[in-house]
Amino acid sequence: MDDPYHNNVNKQMTDGGQYTYTQDGGGQDGYPYQTNYPQQDEDAASDATEGADENDQMYEGEYQGIPHPDEIKEARRAARLEAKRKARLAAQYEEEEEENLPEQYESIMEDCGHGRFQWTLFFVLGLALMADGVDGFVVGFVMPSAEKDMCISNADKGLLGLLVYVSMMVGALVWGGLCDKMGRRKCLIYVLTIDLVFSFLSCFAQGYGFFLFLRFCSGFGIGGSIPIVYTYFTEFLQMDKRGEHLSWLCMFWMLGGLYASFTAWGIIPHYGWGFTIGTQFQMHSWRLFMFVCLFPALAALIGVVFMPESPRFLLENARHDEAWMILRQVHDTNWKAKGEPERVFTITNIKTPQTQEDEFIEIQSDTGTAFQRWTVRKMTMLQQVMANVMSLSAPELRLQGLFLVIVWFCMAFSYHGLGVWFPDMIKYMQYEEYESKVRVFHRERVERFHFNFSLVNQVHREGEYIHDKFANIEIKSVKFEESLFENCYFEDIKSTNTFFENCTIKNTVFYNTDLWQEKFKNCRMENTTFLHPKKGCHLNFQEENDIVIYLVSFLGSLAVLPGNIISALFMDKIGRIRIIGGSMLASSACTFLLLLSFSQGAVICWQCLFYAVSVAAWNGLEVISVELYPSSKRGTAFGILNGICKFAAIIASFIFAAFIGITKIIPIFLAFAALVCGGLLALKLPETREKILS
Repeated sequence: MDDPYHNNVNKQMTDGGQYTYTQDGGGQDGYPYQTNYPQQDEDAASDATEGADENDQMYEGEYQGIPHPDEIKEARRAARLEAKRKARLAAQYEEEEEENLPEQYESIMEDCGHGRFQWTLFFVLGLALMADGVDGFVVGFVMPSAEKDMCISNADKGLLGLLVYVSMMVGALVWGGLCDKMGRRKCLIYVLTIDLVFSFLSCFAQGYGFFLFLRFCSGFGIGGSIPIVYTYFTEFLQMDKRGEHLSWLCMFWMLGGLYASFTAWGIIPHYGWGFTIGTQFQMHSWRLFMFVCLFPALAALIGVVFMPESPRFLLENARHDEAWMILRQVHDTNWKAKGEPERVFTITNIKTPQTQEDEFIEIQSDTGTAFQRWTVRKMTMLQQVMANVMSLSAPELRLQGLFLVIVWFCMAFSYHGLGVWFPDMIKYMQYEEYESKVRVFHRERVERFHFNFSLVNQVHREGEYIHDKFANIEIKSVKFEESLFENCYFEDIKSTNTFFENCTIKNTVFYNTDLWQEKFKNCRMENTTFLHPKKGCHLNFQEENDIVIYLVSFLGSLAVLPGNIISALFMDKIGRIRIIGGSMLASSACTFLLLLSFSQGAVICWQCLFYAVSVAAWNGLEVISVELYPSSKRGTAFGILNGICKFAAIIASFIFAAFIGITKIIPIFLAFAALVCGGLLALKLPETREKILS
């Protein structure tokens, strides 16, 4: 008998799907088997199964090629484990990619160097920051003239200042969030355009309501400039340059204050520089000043148009090719300016986060209109911005974010509160000095007299004026109390802060004067005539404008120059935390010197000292705010912090202004407490001097 292991076997498939094996040359029918093993005789098979338990019997389907259920479960379990392993590897790879992007981006910026491109962007963004600084002073400078030109009451005057700060707060929150989704450059163009358009229109607004609306819209635009500017510029700087150059950038806000103070000083007092069209349209010098204040924003807008988008923003949004082209532009611009045009940008591949896919939901053209698609895009963007805001409360950002919010609030509360207190205190001292020189006339009787000279800073009580003539004169800060005017004649009178209280006016004519009903309080009139009255509010171009306020603002802005220089030089040497904490604690000590301010000169001196010391804290806060948060949330976080700054300014302006003329101890104590609290808490913030932008 031949050995079956050495016979040649032919493998054939039957109609039933089973395999048969036949020996070559046998000529006989084959037998079906599952494997290529030799046949066993019946005795051998019987011996193999003898004594075996039924449970140990071989699975019946094994002979038909059907897997055992246990094998199926085991295979599925193995597949699941393999899928989990692959998912972990993929997640780990994506995490490594994201972790590697900051390091790679930092090395790319070091390879690009710091040169002509960064300095060009520095001046362009500086002009945008300067425009924000100018807007912070405009309302305060034009208000003394605008309140007379548009008949603004004291309550409405306060409403204007409030709405401007509210609009800037809203603008910071909105544009800070949008720049993380739409791009830094695009949002900055929108911000400057909105500010320019509405500020330009406000120069010609004749009604107070329309003027208020236009200034609100302007504030909404320029309020977003600070978060965008710092976020934008940070992403073009390498680690060892960030602290110093962001501090230099802060100087442009100071230049905005200097520009506004100087131009206001040179333009507003010259009332005759304006013009009038008819009786309804008046273009006075304060409107011309507002027009001149548009120049920094206009120059910044022109410059930003020629600047590229932040490559870090593009990489965070998986726009690799655009980012590579911009980085190459930065590299070539800098090295050509340094005389090394032969240096080649060698980066060929930049890692991009895999999670930053565009999540916009589009409606196809055959299922929706263009308006529907636009609505979906905007609503989706809004959802993304809100999700970004909510992500700032993540555990790893919550505590340090809370500390930073408190420090921002304390710094803004004290700085802006004292910023209101300083000029108001000077005005109050001027008023007290003016009141101390008032001349009081009691029970005087003047008959058939021609008043052809101005009446200034006087009080007339229980006087009698019979057959008198008041013509071509100015009456400034004069009050007539319980006096009698009989058969008098008033002609071509210009009055400022002049009132008649509890007076009796008989057989008197008022011709071409600005003395109208509101000037007479509880007065009894008999046979009195008003001819050609100058109704409404009118500026008096002969009135001397108070240039002391312009001088105070100019000196206050100039005083921050030393603090800016020192903070810029030492920001990277001693760290952000020491700069912030040291500056706030030193500023708190300066507030006690305000208790010694018994004259206008002393107030101005301590104001300059406070601004010079506190500006370093502002620079440190702005630097650490852009370094602490990841690129995808940087604009949103800075916008929230800047919005909190404006909110603190609103609260402080009301509190500090309420104590003017009452006491100076409470405002000084509040400023001191806020600075000490913020300064001590700032020391708990993480140091970001050697932190790579995440």
